[in-house]
Amino acid sequence: MRTAVIGGSGYAGGELLRLLAVHPHFHVVYVSAHTNAGQLITSVHPQLHSYAGISFVAVETIDFSSVELVFLALPHGESAALIATIPAEVKIVDLGADFRLEDSKQWEKYYGGNYAGAWVYGLPELCNGQREAITQQSRVANPGCYATSISLGIAPAVDLIDISDIVVVAASGTTGAGRSATINLIGSEVMGSLTSYKFGGVHQHTPEIEQAISAVAGKKATISFTPILAPMPRGILSTITAKLNIATTTESVHALFTKAYKDEYFVDVLPIGQMPKTASLTGSNKVHIQVAVDEHSNRLIISVAIDNLGKGAAGQGIQNANLMCGFHEGAGLSVDGLGV
Repeated sequence: MRTAVIGGSGYAGGELLRLLAVHPHFHVVYVSAHTNAGQLITSVHPQLHSYAGISFVAVETIDFSSVELVFLALPHGESAALIATIPAEVKIVDLGADFRLEDSKQWEKYYGGNYAGAWVYGLPELCNGQREAITQQSRVANPGCYATSISLGIAPAVDLIDISDIVVVAASGTTGAGRSATINLIGSEVMGSLTSYKFGGVHQHTPEIEQAISAVAGKKATISFTPILAPMPRGILSTITAKLNIATTTESVHALFTKAYKDEYFVDVLPIGQMPKTASLTGSNKVHIQVAVDEHSNRLIISVAIDNLGKGAAGQGIQNANLMCGFHEGAGLSVDGLGV
């Protein structure tokens, strides 16, 4: 399938290109980049020798009627303006936030600007028919990276916990903030330091997570979310806690999660005692989950790790495209991380 990647100069765009280079069904014919148009792809992504001699193009020069699949890897708020130029029969996966939220007021509060509407939410493992919905769509909104790890961590437990008071602390690598050069992201500022950001419930993934969990639970979910910038390039580790509604044990909850995800290609509930670690998932589209019951506080603790550029962005985008196009959802994707 002739494929275009729009926004190929960013971190998510680069990871898309890396994965698509060996995809058995998707053939990249256009790669656009706004300020880098005309430059060689390898001048921005020197690791991508599969694209040696190929340059980024301006998006205005792309003939979208000649492609069958488009990945949008643009900053939030930019995808919606481009959609009108793409024929309706072309399949699209948007890695940005433009079509994730169903509530226009939430969009205005957390993002601002004009509300573009909502597409089907591209989190296949969400336990409420999402995979089937994705296969029937030609346009899918790829979830955010934090939202992916947190939603998959909470979903199997919605009947066990008080979903009106979920607390999440999650750390992300610096690639999650994009490739723009800002002082707080340079090596001298980041290395050897942890810092919270978008503190106090203002992170834009908050309504997305609440929307996903509310859909699974059938009632309103509320989370208190604190994100942390970690001194590493990629990876997310989310720690989720919530008050239990019933008396239970770690073994019982672990069995529940194992059953919920037993048939999922990309979700592993680790053996009791083995903790998720971000380095295990670098380059992978996998999710690793561990659970525990804190009997002292009567709270459920859930630990989730993903690669923010894999299952949190490019890998999940390709997984969604595979489903939309009728291929095995694991086509072209790695289940094993690089490790150390």
